[in-house]
Amino acid sequence: MNRHRTALSVLLSAGALVAGVLTAATPSVAADAPASFRQQHTSGFWTAERMRSATPLDVTAAPGTASTAVASWAAPTRIAPTAAASPTAFPQAGGAWTGGGAVVKTSGRVFFTMGDRTASCSGDSVTSANGSTVITAGHCVKYQGAWHTNWVFVPAYNNGSAPYGQWSATKTFATDQWAASEDMNMDVGLAVVAPLNGQTLSQAVGAQGILFNGGYNKKMYSFGFPAAAPYDGTKLVYCSGNSGKDFLLTRDHSLACNMTGGSSGGPWFQDFNEATGLGTQVSVNSFGYTFLPNRMHGPYFGNEAKAAYDKAQAS
Repeated sequence: MNRHRTALSVLLSAGALVAGVLTAATPSVAADAPASFRQQHTSGFWTAERMRSATPLDVTAAPGTASTAVASWAAPTRIAPTAAASPTAFPQAGGAWTGGGAVVKTSGRVFFTMGDRTASCSGDSVTSANGSTVITAGHCVKYQGAWHTNWVFVPAYNNGSAPYGQWSATKTFATDQWAASEDMNMDVGLAVVAPLNGQTLSQAVGAQGILFNGGYNKKMYSFGFPAAAPYDGTKLVYCSGNSGKDFLLTRDHSLACNMTGGSSGGPWFQDFNEATGLGTQVSVNSFGYTFLPNRMHGPYFGNEAKAAYDKAQAS
C-alpha cells in the first residue's frame, strides 16, 4: 500500500465494531517515518472478555490498487528452529489444526489497541538472538499511519485463556517500507516482548526457524487465529498446499486458503513437519483480494524483512 493505492479495506466483524468493511484513509506518513515504536501499556488491560471481543484485523486489496516498491534479492539466509501428532490432510483450504506439536505453542493471537478500538491478529515466536521476538504482519503493528499500543502476544491462545501467559511488547518494528508508506509488498512486523516469570519467550514456548530469500513455489503450511465468520478466533486454524506467486499487484506468495480477519500475521512454513510441528517460516498471512475469495497472500521475506528482523533480535 502506498500513496498511489486507490482502495484498501479493513475487515472487522466482531466485538466493538459492527460487521462490515471500512474503507481506509490514504496514509500520510512521512517517507522517513521510524520503523520501530516503543510500546505503551495499561496494566491488566487484556482481560479474557476483552480478548474475546477484540475485532479481527485484516486488509483486502481492491481492483485499481498498485505498489511501487522494488524488492531486493540475495542468497538465502536460514536461521534454524529452537525446539521446545498425527499427520493431517494436504492440501487443506482451511480447518482446525489437530496435529499438535511445537506450532501449537509458538503460534498465538496478537492483541492491541488501534485508536479507540481493540483488535486482534496472529503471530509466531521465531528463533532470535534475544529469544524474545515475535513476527507478524506489518499492519498488525502499524496501520493507517499510527502504531498500535497495548500490544501483547498470547501463545497457544484458547478461547480467552492464556496458558503460557500474556507477553507484552517493549518495542514493535516493521520493515522500513511499511513504516514509511505501508507498502503491501513489505507487510512484515515484529515485536520484542518482555521476559515473563523469569523466562524469555523461546524458553517458555520454543521458537520456529526462519528463512530469508528462499524462493517461490513451495509446499506451504499457513497458520493463524481467524476470528471473522465462519471462524470465531477460539482455535488455531491452518491451510496447506502448493504455493505460487501473486500474478496481480504484488510479489507476494499466494496460497489457497479461506482464513478470515484475525489470521493476519500468522506464520507460513516450508519444510513443515506435521509430526513435530516445526518448520521454517518464510512469510506471514497478509491480505486477500476482494475479487479473489479463498486466496491468501503473504509477503516475500527478502532483504527488507531480514533487516527488520535483525533490528528486532538485536533489541
